[in-house]
Amino acid sequence: MTTTAADSSYNARHLSVLEGLEAVRKRPGMYIGSTDSRGLMHCLWEIIDNSVDEALAGNCEDIRIVLHADTSVTVEDDGRGIPVDVEPKTGLTGVEVVFTKLHAGGKFGGGSYTASGGLHGVGASVVNALSARLDVDVDRGGKTHRMTFHRGEPGRFDDPSSGPGPESPFSPFVTGSELSVVGKVKRGVTGTRVRYWADRQIFPKNAVFSYDELVTRVRQTTFLVPGLRITVRDERGLPGTPAEDGPVEESFVHSGGTVDFAEFLAPDAPVTGTWHLIGSGSFTETVPVLDSKGHMTPQPVDRDCEVDVALRWGTGYATELRTFVNIIATPKGGSHQSGFEAGLLKVVRKAVETNARKLKVSTKDGSERIDKEDVLAGLTAVVTVRLAEPQFEGQTKEVLGTAPVRGIMARVVEKELAARLNATTRDGKTQAALLLDKVVAEMRARVTARKQKEISRRKNALESSSLPAKLADCRSNDVARSELFIVEGDSALGTAKLARSSDFQALLPIRGKILNVQKASLSDMLRNAECAAIIQVIGAGSGRSFDLEASRYGKIVLMTDADVDGAHIRTLLLTLFFRYMRPLVDAGRVFAAVPPLHRVEVSATGRKKAEYIYTYSEAELAATLKKLDRAGRRYKDDIQRYKGLGEMDADQLAETTMDPRHRTLRRVTADHAESAERVFELLMGSDVPPRKEFIVAGAHEIDRSKIDT
Repeated sequence: MTTTAADSSYNARHLSVLEGLEAVRKRPGMYIGSTDSRGLMHCLWEIIDNSVDEALAGNCEDIRIVLHADTSVTVEDDGRGIPVDVEPKTGLTGVEVVFTKLHAGGKFGGGSYTASGGLHGVGASVVNALSARLDVDVDRGGKTHRMTFHRGEPGRFDDPSSGPGPESPFSPFVTGSELSVVGKVKRGVTGTRVRYWADRQIFPKNAVFSYDELVTRVRQTTFLVPGLRITVRDERGLPGTPAEDGPVEESFVHSGGTVDFAEFLAPDAPVTGTWHLIGSGSFTETVPVLDSKGHMTPQPVDRDCEVDVALRWGTGYATELRTFVNIIATPKGGSHQSGFEAGLLKVVRKAVETNARKLKVSTKDGSERIDKEDVLAGLTAVVTVRLAEPQFEGQTKEVLGTAPVRGIMARVVEKELAARLNATTRDGKTQAALLLDKVVAEMRARVTARKQKEISRRKNALESSSLPAKLADCRSNDVARSELFIVEGDSALGTAKLARSSDFQALLPIRGKILNVQKASLSDMLRNAECAAIIQVIGAGSGRSFDLEASRYGKIVLMTDADVDGAHIRTLLLTLFFRYMRPLVDAGRVFAAVPPLHRVEVSATGRKKAEYIYTYSEAELAATLKKLDRAGRRYKDDIQRYKGLGEMDADQLAETTMDPRHRTLRRVTADHAESAERVFELLMGSDVPPRKEFIVAGAHEIDRSKIDT
């Protein structure tokens, strides 16, 4: 192979060696992920986590975070304070070592921290390198020590009387750095204050600290470190933030740990109590260790791993799983999450197999095998591990890579959860039975949904015998145009068949009042013929497997009688859609038909022809009659009052309720999901006393003469 001139011109002098913090400024994304608002927040987490590590070590009880109006931020703690004495290898004070040297700190096995969030020794120094200015005040030994930095370089700022800022004249140290003593503190008072201004050469001006994200993270931390108080103050006055009209300050402190955290995160009513699973394990790993001569030599080290898990299952099907390592969130999981899920699945599978006969589960052909998604449905869990020097995949610490943690976590979960599922107390047996029933119901719903997806949305479904025989389907294949009317009773079905446009309007009758799914279990709902028929006809599945795109109809219209029973049936149907086909409601594709209450037959007078006027309320009827009297028009006194859809002729039903040119539909929405959930639970849930109080409180507003009896 011949060497060209271009090849020979590339030699060692073309190689760049970036020293120290210069590498951080050159490639910031390698250390903080990005240079947008997400990277800006990551820098703040690095400083906060150093203070939280002091709390984990039992040396800090109070942390204060202030977002200043000049875009700077201050993090203050009452921990031991960064060491101010001289580190012998570098000849620099501990403060300068921490803030200027990469991979330097007290978390590399020196005994200062048994478990911590800052684990690579680059957090504070990276923040310093990416700051236009950083000030450190350390209270220690009865004195306040201070050192200031400009883009990672120590020196002095000549600040005006108006206050400190990154634009103040800066003089770097030339011969040697100096840790100044700027004040005195009471004996025994210790702590660290860090204030910094992010460097806008690195971060764009539109990158700002998110107050909501900060509060969420702070609240999460106080759950994970019981007794720690963290105060957040926002002085920026940014539009659209809580501090828009003035400074806002919030304090967070919790004492219940992961159990309180799981209950806080839970979005639904409980099926089980909140179970606390704790345990520990040990493992050995070979790591490089600094010897007395400063050389890195591999040595086997014994590690302890503590597991703390709080979990509970709810009536919903969404999964809320949060994982942490030494209070550091790992949103992308890792070995601890995989161990948790493996242990969970193993225990629940074994419990279902043990109770297969009671649960009516067939385990022979493997078609009814429990999968991970069945177990995770409705689960809220906080999974935490604590260990020294965990191995993360990258400085952003989003994935735990320490492999032995998986086995330890799985063993703890298997042991502790098995004890819960095999409890001998009455309450324990009840909760275990409810959980297994829910898991089996989720498995069956998943299997049913998979089978439904194998059937074509329209043609294949019509050709098969799987759709209910009582469905009067439409001819159109256009989902956006097609409508499904769920009608009350077979009598209304007969009239509706004559009134509908069979090209795009389908009819499904239901027999009376369907199952109240707010009180029933998922398995009971799936066994109910009316509920199963509705889910089957819509064809998009149910629960967590619901696929909006697979819906066979563009509109679902609930057409019930205009009486008390009709309103109750409509409420039961809405409960079914809200609980198990929620995306249809969110997409605005569920409607309630508005049939008329009265028909007024107006006689012909002069040139005016006889006509029929439909009204939809008592007030509208009274107003209509008054208007006719003023106009001198006569009408028949025997005004027809419709109590049911079956009392209408086909042309009347078409004109008032089904014909898109004349009808009125009421769109069902759930803009406020939490309040809607509370209302459904109040009206349809299994807790009777609140519903009784609601009825008694509103009883005085009922006109007894207007109740159909």
